[in-house]
Amino acid sequence: MTREIILDTETTGLDPANGDRIIEIAAVELINGSLTNNNYHQYINPERDIPDSAFRVHGISAEMVADKPKFVEIVEQFIGFIGDDVIVAHNAEFDLKFINSELQKIGRIPLSNDRVVDTLALARKKHPGSPNSLDALCTRYGVDRTRRVKHGALIDAEILAEVYVELTGGRQTSLSLQIRKEIRKVNWSGGLTERPRALASPFTAADAESHRQLVESLGAAALWRRYRDPADGV
Repeated sequence: MTREIILDTETTGLDPANGDRIIEIAAVELINGSLTNNNYHQYINPERDIPDSAFRVHGISAEMVADKPKFVEIVEQFIGFIGDDVIVAHNAEFDLKFINSELQKIGRIPLSNDRVVDTLALARKKHPGSPNSLDALCTRYGVDRTRRVKHGALIDAEILAEVYVELTGGRQTSLSLQIRKEIRKVNWSGGLTERPRALASPFTAADAESHRQLVESLGAAALWRRYRDPADGV
């Protein structure tokens, strides 16, 4: 079993070194390239204001998160959910620096770069010279993004999960395997032609003898005689 965590955050700004903090965090679970609907999602009180420039991007105001838990209050739940599994993020450096900044503030061990897959880097390698924003990749791979009116950590993580599967070719592989499984499960009445073994013939020796006698009774000109086995001597 391969477990991967698709991760996204929303923040008060662009740089934790300037005092910016996480205000929303989401982690979406993939098992063997398939969404499981087992997600972690949390709004966070950043303990500071949220500038208008950031609000225009994600639509999260300071009032909306004033009663939400602080990062230190949710860290155990978050770390427990992501475990030691691979983390996938778009422009992963951005999300990782914010998460590690929050972890360092409370004396926790930062997440290692070694466990992170950056879909932006993957896309740039696969589609050099092309637009590789999340929106652009949705268009390229036919992923529905109509619900993405503004940036949101959970929405973006769910969309990125679909993009990631397409980017790595996982959907085609999974679909092919699933189709083969479904074919094997469908019985003969389903009209599919794949069968693990040939069916035993229901035609008995008595049936064969009755048919031989019928052909004999039709006379020498009977068309059935053209299809008789020469070994029958007729």
